[in-house]
Amino acid sequence: MTDITERDLTFRFLDGCQAVKYDARSDDWSFYRDQFEPVAGGSKAVDILCVEGDASWLIEIKDYRQCSPQRDLPRPSEIADVLAKKVRDTLAGLAAAAKVANDVERELAQRALATSQWRVVLHLEQLPTGQRLQPEAINRSSLLHQLRQKRLTAIDREPIICDQHTIGQHNDIPWTVFNNTEP
Repeated sequence: MTDITERDLTFRFLDGCQAVKYDARSDDWSFYRDQFEPVAGGSKAVDILCVEGDASWLIEIKDYRQCSPQRDLPRPSEIADVLAKKVRDTLAGLAAAAKVANDVERELAQRALATSQWRVVLHLEQLPTGQRLQPEAINRSSLLHQLRQKRLTAIDREPIICDQHTIGQHNDIPWTVFNNTEP
């Protein structure tokens, strides 16, 4: 099993998954951080890349439970656009890495590009509002509609939005998530 920690969350990937932190804050993917990220004035990337079987998973993590001035979180109305750009830039980065990255990164990029499907997951943690009619500040149904409607259909017709409590509702997701600050 592979564990990847992103702030307060730990993602535990099943055996058989090849998962790495992909974005610029990662030491796991030097090609993106050192060579691709500065291209064209800066590119963005998803947080985690996971290749499992014949699927490549692009995982973006947004945790709105702990907001602070130094956190760079998009406004809820911007999440769909931000995610779409990160997915686009990640795919471009993988295409470049498949040609010119170091051996380990080039091999993973080639493997990711050779799978038959892309799966996009937004892991969205948020505090409950305490309201019965709108239990969460960010409406998942509306956000999912935005992602399906115009932003990601060419890549994944069925993107997933989940959190650590709802991830189990998606049987095909090959990882679990837990809060690493809880006992």
